[in-house]
Amino acid sequence: MTYSFTTFRKNVVVIVFLIGVVSYLPVKNAKPATFLEDFHITWSNSHIKQLDGGKGIQLLLDQNSGCGFASKSKYLFGRMNSDTDKVRDELDFEFLGNRTGQPYSVQTNVYAHGKGDREQRVNLWFDPAADFHVYSILWNHHHVVFSVDEVPIRVYKNNEAKGIPYPKSQPMGIYSTLWEADDWATRGGLEKIDWNKAPFYAYYKDFDIEGCPAPGPSACASSPANWWEGSGYQQLDSVAARRYRWVRLNHMVYDYCTDKQRNPVMPLECMGGI
Repeated sequence: MTYSFTTFRKNVVVIVFLIGVVSYLPVKNAKPATFLEDFHITWSNSHIKQLDGGKGIQLLLDQNSGCGFASKSKYLFGRMNSDTDKVRDELDFEFLGNRTGQPYSVQTNVYAHGKGDREQRVNLWFDPAADFHVYSILWNHHHVVFSVDEVPIRVYKNNEAKGIPYPKSQPMGIYSTLWEADDWATRGGLEKIDWNKAPFYAYYKDFDIEGCPAPGPSACASSPANWWEGSGYQQLDSVAARRYRWVRLNHMVYDYCTDKQRNPVMPLECMGGI
Protein backbone atom coordinates (compact mmCIF):
# COMPACT_ATOMS: atom_id res chain seq x y z
CA MET A 1 0.00 0.00 0.00
CA THR A 2 1.09 3.57 -0.45
CA TYR A 3 -0.03 6.84 1.08
CA SER A 4 1.12 10.03 -0.58
CA PHE A 5 0.96 13.73 0.20
CA THR A 6 3.13 16.81 -0.03
CA THR A 7 3.65 19.13 2.89
CA PHE A 8 5.50 22.15 4.16
CA ARG A 9 5.64 24.00 7.43
CA LYS A 10 5.50 27.74 8.13
CA ASN A 11 6.84 29.47 11.22
CA VAL A 12 7.44 26.16 13.01
CA VAL A 13 9.94 26.06 15.87
CA VAL A 14 10.65 23.16 18.27
CA ILE A 15 7.58 21.19 17.29
CA VAL A 16 7.03 17.52 16.71
CA PHE A 17 5.21 17.15 13.43
CA LEU A 18 4.38 13.44 13.52
CA ILE A 19 3.29 11.58 10.44
CA GLY A 20 2.19 8.07 11.24
CA VAL A 21 2.03 5.96 8.16
CA VAL A 22 2.99 7.84 5.09
CA SER A 23 3.77 5.93 1.97
CA TYR A 24 4.61 7.24 -1.45
CA LEU A 25 5.99 6.09 -4.74
CA PRO A 26 5.59 7.51 -8.22
CA VAL A 27 2.28 5.80 -9.00
CA LYS A 28 1.00 5.76 -12.56
CA ASN A 29 -2.66 5.81 -11.58
CA ALA A 30 -2.42 8.02 -8.51
CA LYS A 31 -5.65 9.91 -7.92
CA PRO A 32 -5.18 12.52 -5.20
CA ALA A 33 -8.22 12.67 -2.95
CA THR A 34 -9.77 15.46 -0.97
CA PHE A 35 -9.09 15.43 2.75
CA LEU A 36 -12.54 14.25 3.85
CA GLU A 37 -12.64 11.40 1.34
CA ASP A 38 -10.00 9.46 3.24
CA PHE A 39 -9.45 11.26 6.56
CA HIS A 40 -11.18 12.64 9.61
CA ILE A 41 -10.08 15.08 12.32
CA THR A 42 -9.13 13.31 15.55
CA TRP A 43 -8.72 16.31 17.82
CA SER A 44 -9.07 20.09 17.88
CA ASN A 45 -11.35 20.78 14.92
CA SER A 46 -10.80 24.50 15.36
CA HIS A 47 -7.10 24.09 14.57
CA ILE A 48 -7.49 22.33 11.20
CA LYS A 49 -8.73 24.21 8.16
CA GLN A 50 -9.47 22.79 4.71
CA LEU A 51 -8.00 24.64 1.74
CA ASP A 52 -8.78 24.67 -1.98
CA GLY A 53 -12.00 22.71 -1.66
CA GLY A 54 -10.43 20.08 0.57
CA LYS A 55 -7.44 19.41 -1.66
CA GLY A 56 -5.20 20.73 1.09
CA ILE A 57 -5.33 21.41 4.81
CA GLN A 58 -3.72 23.72 7.32
CA LEU A 59 -2.77 22.52 10.81
CA LEU A 60 -2.27 25.10 13.54
CA LEU A 61 -0.43 25.01 16.87
CA ASP A 62 -0.79 27.69 19.52
CA GLN A 63 -0.50 27.76 23.30
CA ASN A 64 -4.02 26.39 23.63
CA SER A 65 -3.73 23.27 21.48
CA GLY A 66 -2.18 21.33 18.67
CA CYS A 67 -4.28 19.13 16.38
CA GLY A 68 -4.39 15.85 14.49
CA PHE A 69 -6.11 13.74 11.85
CA ALA A 70 -6.30 10.09 10.85
CA SER A 71 -7.37 7.89 7.97
CA LYS A 72 -10.94 6.59 8.00
CA SER A 73 -9.74 3.10 7.10
CA LYS A 74 -6.86 0.88 8.11
CA TYR A 75 -4.64 -0.98 5.65
CA LEU A 76 -2.34 -3.96 5.54
CA PHE A 77 0.85 -2.90 3.82
CA GLY A 78 1.43 0.67 2.96
CA ARG A 79 2.24 2.81 5.97
CA MET A 80 0.41 3.03 9.29
CA ASN A 81 0.03 2.63 13.02
CA SER A 82 -1.73 -0.40 14.47
CA ASP A 83 -3.54 1.78 17.05
CA THR A 84 -2.89 -0.55 19.96
CA ASP A 85 -0.78 -0.23 23.08
CA LYS A 86 -0.45 -3.99 23.45
CA VAL A 87 1.58 -5.16 20.46
CA ARG A 88 2.20 -1.99 18.49
CA ASP A 89 3.37 -1.79 14.91
CA GLU A 90 4.22 1.74 13.82
CA LEU A 91 6.28 3.60 11.24
CA ASP A 92 7.08 7.22 12.09
CA PHE A 93 8.28 10.42 10.51
CA GLU A 94 8.91 13.03 13.23
CA PHE A 95 9.93 16.60 12.43
CA LEU A 96 11.82 17.81 15.47
CA GLY A 97 12.14 21.51 14.78
CA ASN A 98 15.46 23.33 14.68
CA ARG A 99 17.59 26.07 16.18
CA THR A 100 17.34 29.26 14.12
CA GLY A 101 19.77 29.07 11.22
CA GLN A 102 20.49 25.37 11.71
CA PRO A 103 19.22 22.44 9.57
CA TYR A 104 15.84 20.86 10.27
CA SER A 105 16.03 17.30 11.62
CA VAL A 106 13.72 14.45 10.65
CA GLN A 107 13.56 11.42 12.90
CA THR A 108 12.24 8.02 11.84
CA ASN A 109 11.26 5.15 14.08
CA VAL A 110 10.04 1.59 13.56
CA TYR A 111 7.88 -0.35 15.99
CA ALA A 112 7.54 -4.07 15.24
CA HIS A 113 5.68 -6.53 17.45
CA GLY A 114 5.52 -3.98 20.25
CA LYS A 115 9.19 -2.96 20.22
CA GLY A 116 10.32 0.50 19.15
CA ASP A 117 13.38 2.55 20.17
CA ARG A 118 14.81 2.29 16.64
CA GLU A 119 15.34 6.00 16.03
CA GLN A 120 17.43 7.38 13.22
CA ARG A 121 17.81 11.08 12.53
CA VAL A 122 18.88 13.01 9.44
CA ASN A 123 19.33 16.72 8.76
CA LEU A 124 17.35 17.79 5.73
CA TRP A 125 19.35 19.29 2.86
CA PHE A 126 16.73 21.99 2.23
CA ASP A 127 14.45 24.34 4.17
CA PRO A 128 11.16 22.42 4.61
CA ALA A 129 9.33 25.63 5.50
CA ALA A 130 10.02 27.21 2.10
CA ASP A 131 7.92 24.95 -0.13
CA PHE A 132 6.03 21.65 -0.36
CA HIS A 133 7.98 18.38 -0.31
CA VAL A 134 6.98 14.72 -0.43
CA TYR A 135 7.65 12.62 2.68
CA SER A 136 6.88 8.98 2.15
CA ILE A 137 7.05 5.41 3.32
CA LEU A 138 6.73 2.31 1.17
CA TRP A 139 5.70 -0.78 3.15
CA ASN A 140 5.62 -4.22 1.56
CA HIS A 141 6.65 -7.79 2.42
CA HIS A 142 10.31 -7.06 1.64
CA HIS A 143 11.15 -3.79 3.35
CA VAL A 144 10.03 -0.43 4.67
CA VAL A 145 11.52 2.55 2.82
CA PHE A 146 11.32 6.08 4.23
CA SER A 147 11.90 8.71 1.53
CA VAL A 148 11.98 12.47 1.10
CA ASP A 149 11.33 13.68 -2.46
CA GLU A 150 12.04 10.11 -3.67
CA VAL A 151 15.41 10.08 -1.90
CA PRO A 152 15.54 7.11 0.54
CA ILE A 153 16.64 8.16 4.00
CA ARG A 154 16.03 4.84 5.75
CA VAL A 155 15.47 1.20 4.85
CA TYR A 156 14.22 -1.40 7.34
CA LYS A 157 14.46 -4.84 5.77
CA ASN A 158 12.32 -7.88 6.44
CA ASN A 159 14.76 -10.19 8.22
CA GLU A 160 12.21 -12.44 9.88
CA ALA A 161 14.23 -15.43 8.74
CA LYS A 162 16.90 -14.26 11.18
CA GLY A 163 14.42 -13.85 14.01
CA ILE A 164 14.04 -10.08 13.63
CA PRO A 165 10.49 -8.71 14.07
CA TYR A 166 8.87 -7.18 11.02
CA PRO A 167 5.46 -5.43 10.89
CA LYS A 168 3.22 -7.47 8.64
CA SER A 169 0.36 -8.99 10.61
CA GLN A 170 -1.66 -5.98 11.76
CA PRO A 171 -3.59 -3.47 9.67
CA MET A 172 -2.51 0.09 10.43
CA GLY A 173 -4.01 3.52 10.06
CA ILE A 174 -2.54 6.83 8.94
CA TYR A 175 -2.17 9.44 11.68
CA SER A 176 -0.70 12.92 11.72
CA THR A 177 -0.38 15.39 14.57
CA LEU A 178 1.13 18.80 15.19
CA TRP A 179 2.00 19.32 18.84
CA GLU A 180 4.39 20.99 21.25
CA ALA A 181 7.26 18.83 22.52
CA ASP A 182 9.97 21.23 23.55
CA ASP A 183 10.76 19.11 26.60
CA TRP A 184 12.64 16.68 24.34
CA ALA A 185 12.33 17.35 20.62
CA THR A 186 14.93 19.92 19.60
CA ARG A 187 18.48 19.38 20.82
CA GLY A 188 17.19 17.07 23.53
CA GLY A 189 14.88 19.74 24.93
CA LEU A 190 17.45 22.55 25.07
CA GLU A 191 15.57 24.68 22.54
CA LYS A 192 12.20 25.97 23.73
CA ILE A 193 9.31 27.35 21.72
CA ASP A 194 9.16 31.11 21.38
CA TRP A 195 5.42 31.56 21.72
CA ASN A 196 5.81 35.16 20.59
CA LYS A 197 6.10 33.71 17.09
CA ALA A 198 2.90 31.68 17.36
CA PRO A 199 0.72 30.48 15.79
CA PHE A 200 2.68 27.79 13.96
CA TYR A 201 1.40 26.05 10.83
CA ALA A 202 1.83 22.88 8.79
CA TYR A 203 0.25 22.35 5.39
CA TYR A 204 -0.69 19.19 3.47
CA LYS A 205 -1.95 18.57 -0.04
CA ASP A 206 -2.16 15.82 -2.71
CA PHE A 207 -3.57 13.02 -0.55
CA ASP A 208 -3.45 9.57 -2.16
CA ILE A 209 -3.87 6.15 -0.54
CA GLU A 210 -3.37 2.85 -2.34
CA GLY A 211 -3.39 -0.42 -0.47
CA CYS A 212 -5.40 -3.25 1.04
CA PRO A 213 -8.14 -1.89 3.31
CA ALA A 214 -9.10 -3.85 6.39
CA PRO A 215 -11.63 -5.25 6.67
CA GLY A 216 -11.49 -6.23 3.03
CA PRO A 217 -10.64 -9.17 0.76
CA SER A 218 -8.33 -11.42 2.78
CA ALA A 219 -6.24 -12.29 -0.27
CA CYS A 220 -5.36 -8.68 -1.06
CA ALA A 221 -2.47 -8.22 1.38
CA SER A 222 -0.70 -11.39 0.24
CA SER A 223 -1.29 -10.92 -3.48
CA PRO A 224 1.90 -10.66 -5.56
CA ALA A 225 -0.16 -8.78 -8.13
CA ASN A 226 -0.16 -5.64 -6.01
CA TRP A 227 2.12 -3.15 -7.76
CA TRP A 228 3.95 -2.30 -4.53
CA GLU A 229 5.04 -5.96 -4.27
CA GLY A 230 6.49 -5.95 -7.79
CA SER A 231 10.13 -6.71 -8.52
CA GLY A 232 10.92 -3.02 -8.92
CA TYR A 233 9.90 -2.35 -5.31
CA GLN A 234 11.51 -5.32 -3.55
CA GLN A 235 14.87 -3.58 -3.19
CA LEU A 236 16.40 -0.22 -3.98
CA ASP A 237 17.48 0.22 -7.57
CA SER A 238 20.96 1.52 -8.33
CA VAL A 239 19.91 5.18 -8.37
CA ALA A 240 17.99 4.92 -5.10
CA ALA A 241 20.83 2.98 -3.48
CA ARG A 242 23.31 5.70 -4.47
CA ARG A 243 21.04 8.40 -3.05
CA TYR A 244 20.60 6.38 0.15
CA ARG A 245 24.37 6.10 0.64
CA TRP A 246 24.69 9.85 0.07
CA VAL A 247 22.15 10.59 2.82
CA ARG A 248 23.77 8.22 5.31
CA LEU A 249 27.25 9.60 4.66
CA ASN A 250 26.38 13.29 4.58
CA HIS A 251 23.16 13.87 6.51
CA MET A 252 22.68 11.20 9.17
CA VAL A 253 23.27 12.68 12.63
CA TYR A 254 21.99 9.87 14.87
CA ASP A 255 21.58 6.11 14.53
CA TYR A 256 20.44 3.91 17.38
CA CYS A 257 22.50 1.09 15.88
CA THR A 258 25.75 2.88 16.73
CA ASP A 259 24.64 4.38 20.06
CA LYS A 260 26.74 2.26 22.41
CA GLN A 261 25.40 4.02 25.50
CA ARG A 262 21.89 2.84 24.70
CA ASN A 263 22.92 -0.39 23.00
CA PRO A 264 26.24 -1.78 24.27
CA VAL A 265 25.51 -4.78 22.08
CA MET A 266 24.43 -3.86 18.56
CA PRO A 267 20.78 -4.78 17.99
CA LEU A 268 20.30 -7.87 15.85
CA GLU A 269 18.46 -6.03 13.09
CA CYS A 270 21.42 -3.68 12.67
CA MET A 271 23.68 -6.64 11.96
CA GLY A 272 21.07 -7.98 9.55
CA GLY A 273 21.14 -4.79 7.49
CA ILE A 274 18.97 -1.73 7.98
